[in-house]
Amino acid sequence: MRNARPELWASRAGLPCVALAICAAAACAPDALRPPPAHRVAAPLPAAGQPQRALPPIPAYLRPDERATVELFERTSPSVVYITTLARRTDWFGRPMGGEVPQGTGTGFIWDDDGHVITNAHVVGGADSVEVVMADQTTYDAEWVGGSVSHDLAVLRIDASSARLQPVTVGDSGRLRVGQNVYAIGNPFGLSATLTTGIVSALGRRIEGLDGTPIEDVIQTDAAINTGNSGGPLLDSAGRLIGVNTQIASPSGASAGVGFAVPVNTVNRVVPQIIDTGEYTPPRLGIRMDGRGYLSRFVLGRLRTGGVLVVGIDGGTGAAAAGLRGTEVSRNGRQVTQVGDIIQAVDGEPIRSQGELRAVLDRYSPGEDVTVTILRDGDMLDVVVTLS
Repeated sequence: MRNARPELWASRAGLPCVALAICAAAACAPDALRPPPAHRVAAPLPAAGQPQRALPPIPAYLRPDERATVELFERTSPSVVYITTLARRTDWFGRPMGGEVPQGTGTGFIWDDDGHVITNAHVVGGADSVEVVMADQTTYDAEWVGGSVSHDLAVLRIDASSARLQPVTVGDSGRLRVGQNVYAIGNPFGLSATLTTGIVSALGRRIEGLDGTPIEDVIQTDAAINTGNSGGPLLDSAGRLIGVNTQIASPSGASAGVGFAVPVNTVNRVVPQIIDTGEYTPPRLGIRMDGRGYLSRFVLGRLRTGGVLVVGIDGGTGAAAAGLRGTEVSRNGRQVTQVGDIIQAVDGEPIRSQGELRAVLDRYSPGEDVTVTILRDGDMLDVVVTLS
């Protein structure tokens, strides 16, 4: 199914190139995954899952760059896992029939010694259960820990001993430069343990999360990313994680040389909170916005301005303490009796939509102060607000 708005596709096997922008958030936030039983040895996998074999020494005749790539893959691929999502069998009337059937496949990677596995939210969205296959072909039933559809990230957990786990080495996406080499390891089209290479072709891209919230500072790469690569790691030349592969831009649904990865600095901010609390709560000003946008369009249109209209203020928040003003409407709802503050910028960065406001605030942490530029009664004012 092709995305009707951008040429932006999710890369997930079993869900042929479903556009992330139209994936419903409810369908991408599973809440019924089962607790993990003791691990079991995998039954024979389909052709995609080939058993490991002892690797011979790297040939001496390889060029230094070839040797470096081979060493990187052999060193980091044990951190990458094969994810299979399962759905309960039902009849034509939706009644349970017993058992489960494969729903789709994707990629993930080991995050820490506690068995946490990172993947995309859209990879496991809607699944009744998830299986994780390690590099040694041992299969585990995964436990759902939590996720953030706004960042297309999900955290699973497997009950594996630390001796079996090889967490990925985490890098720094803030130091990337256009032109440097990158490496993607994943399971495109169900073909496990596949390496593709390329470069960072652009930085600072913005794509949409599953709920329409912009994901900022996204890495663009020409390394081939296809159906099934979603949730896999994007690595630098030292084998360090710099991003999580999530989307491709393609008119056909296959790799056309433009892929996108959620930067690891975003992952570093979001994942620890998901592990601690089961969800990610972004920092907030303490304002209420116009969800459907009717009131905002009316007010901003009459004033011939842009920005984000403050509809209401939550008590006990930074917005209330800073004296931000909400919008008041007559009892019959037909007249605006007081126009609320209209947010124009945060710390000097222009704000044109609610999505942009959420994306900019996501860079901060609760307790930090931000300077909010507002339009009030025709005057521009700067107000310092403490985020909650």
